[in-house]
Amino acid sequence: MKRRLTALAVLCTLFITVSLNAHHSTAMYDSQNPITITGVVKKFDWTNPHAFIFVEVKGADGKIVEWEVEMMSLNHLRGYGWTSKTVKPGDVISCTGSPAKSGDPSMISNRMKLSDGREIRSYSEERHEKRSCSSDRFVDR
Repeated sequence: MKRRLTALAVLCTLFITVSLNAHHSTAMYDSQNPITITGVVKKFDWTNPHAFIFVEVKGADGKIVEWEVEMMSLNHLRGYGWTSKTVKPGDVISCTGSPAKSGDPSMISNRMKLSDGREIRSYSEERHEKRSCSSDRFVDR
């Protein structure tokens, strides 16, 4: 019985560790080739575990493509100066970050230029930006 409980505890610990690492992975994004998109905010989801902004971007062919822009958790975003009202539908913003490796219109953004001209972080430098952007380009307000 004691061996079974020990084995169960080990398996549970492994499962939890793997689950946590999978949740925080950014492997689906190409951090070696950052991009910037500019468009009109369609929707801002101020939700945990990660906030999202949906941006309508005009492509080279003139067609509108909706991009899904992933950000940090609300606690991190608040630390960078974000609130649920920082952006709203209709705002024109630029998002810089790592695009989806799949080619889908999706990215994880590490900084944004807001409609009022401010640049603000949207993802942790320590965890993601090491190869993408220089931290001296950020202005926190």
